[in-house]
Amino acid sequence: MERRLELGISLRGVSKAFGPQLALNRIDLDISVGSYVAVMGSNGAGKTTLLKVISGLAVPTRGSVTIAGIEMRRAGPRLRARVGIVGHESMLYPDLTGRENLVFHARLFGLEHPGAAAERTAGLLGIDGVLDRTVRTLSRGTRQRMALARALLHDPTVILFDEPFTGLDEAAALSLSGILEELNTPERVLIVTLHDVSRALSGPQRLLVLSSGRIVLDTPTHLPGEDVAETYLGLLRSEAGR
Repeated sequence: MERRLELGISLRGVSKAFGPQLALNRIDLDISVGSYVAVMGSNGAGKTTLLKVISGLAVPTRGSVTIAGIEMRRAGPRLRARVGIVGHESMLYPDLTGRENLVFHARLFGLEHPGAAAERTAGLLGIDGVLDRTVRTLSRGTRQRMALARALLHDPTVILFDEPFTGLDEAAALSLSGILEELNTPERVLIVTLHDVSRALSGPQRLLVLSSGRIVLDTPTHLPGEDVAETYLGLLRSEAGR
């Protein structure tokens, strides 16, 4: 195994059951550092569960998840702190200001100067001007930026996005796409779950498609002579016809 891959993410035989229902079914997956990966599939395909087992928020029923060569079941706080997650729900306290939210989470991450970290991260995302407004008064797009600031406070290596474009208008979606492109650096892994195939093909370099908890397509998003969008839509048609 290459050293670069050891510093990324590896899943081996990962299954996750909720009662009799398998949300993930024997997933084998390697994602190297520097990757920007889109994950697609119909509702209930296992996309959110995949992000949860990678982040350590859910423990696989079977199999192993490793980040930087360390198995997540044995991971301590320092490894878990290398992962940030942004959901379609912001995970922010609506009656607190943006600043109060960010400082609170910076303290949870054990950062030495939480106020300075909040200011710095908000500045990077262009939301320093609304830090003292309560979260419930912010637009959907600004709340998503604030949620992203929360996830970036501790400078994670792996950043997971669960349908972050849900509910955004076109301007906010374009802005978020630009932010994701800027975050796509050789030192990070970005994984984003999506419903819009055109969005999946416009930024990420790799597309994973899940169906019934299995990976049914794993492909670069741009292949000469191959229409990846049509391949994906064909999979959806096949699934709907079962």
